[in-house]
Amino acid sequence: MLCIVHKSTDPFFNIATDEYIFKHIKEDVFMLWQNDNAIIVGKHQNALAEINRDYVREKGIHVVRRLSGGGAVYHDMGNLNFSFTHTGDDASKMVDFRKYTQPIIDVLQSLGVNATFEGRNDLMIDGKKFSGNAEHVVGNKVLHHGTLLFSSEMRDISGALNVNPLKYKGRATKSVPKRVTNISDHLTTPLSLEAFRDRIMAHIVATHADCEPYEFSEEDLAKIQQIRDEKYAQWDWNFGYSPEYDMVQGVRTKAGTIEVQMNVSDGKITHIKFLGDFFHIKPVEEFEERIIGCKHEEHALRERLEQINPSTYIKDLETEELIPGLL
Repeated sequence: MLCIVHKSTDPFFNIATDEYIFKHIKEDVFMLWQNDNAIIVGKHQNALAEINRDYVREKGIHVVRRLSGGGAVYHDMGNLNFSFTHTGDDASKMVDFRKYTQPIIDVLQSLGVNATFEGRNDLMIDGKKFSGNAEHVVGNKVLHHGTLLFSSEMRDISGALNVNPLKYKGRATKSVPKRVTNISDHLTTPLSLEAFRDRIMAHIVATHADCEPYEFSEEDLAKIQQIRDEKYAQWDWNFGYSPEYDMVQGVRTKAGTIEVQMNVSDGKITHIKFLGDFFHIKPVEEFEERIIGCKHEEHALRERLEQINPSTYIKDLETEELIPGLL
């Protein structure tokens, strides 16, 4: 098994790395890595429904869709991630959350922390979650990856993932909020994240006879960069891939109160309706028709509204005032 301590902290590059080791490295792999501020959403989730958009924008938090299912998680530099890839003989036995999280439990228990596996895929300390895990299986190969909250900023976790549940009515699986905790709060002897990371790697090496250290070659890194740029850094994957969802949003403008009702499929607006106490100049139905087909993304909406000029349809309505009602 190849053992990798991955030094990149670019969320787009690192999620691309997970895909690369799963699809392009034949040997089994164990990898430890960190992401700078990011929300990582499950493959089948509505990304917009999982995030507090204003908080994410203010803090410069990246949003990246991963290859595996499961719920959304927040990553910062106080969080350590681990990945396993494994090729087996029996595809029906590939999904095994306990197997791939047991090394983490072993290390924590050796440090005097009473960590336990609970539910479908969570690791807990005293009833609080510190690790979420997800798996992606194709044929007889599995990618298992998990988070380890070590010294994360709890305020950012709750702020970034906290969104009004009435805003987006998605047809996707939503994350279930749970009480969370940092591993560092339960250690009897202080330990740095780097030292904790090294303990985990040492345990893996000690318990797997075939371990050998591996560093990505220049060719590896170039291929990962290509996956990053062409897939994981793209709006079409991170947001456009979201399942169908409906949105109802209100906004106060100089033109009056406007309620926006919207349906989105494959990241594009398929239906939109403006309601409110505004005054129209030209038929609002024409305005709505001209927005249909636009990406449900701020830059695309701004471009479309600049072409349309909302005030030609609704008296005194400015693009800047309408944008928050569309997102």
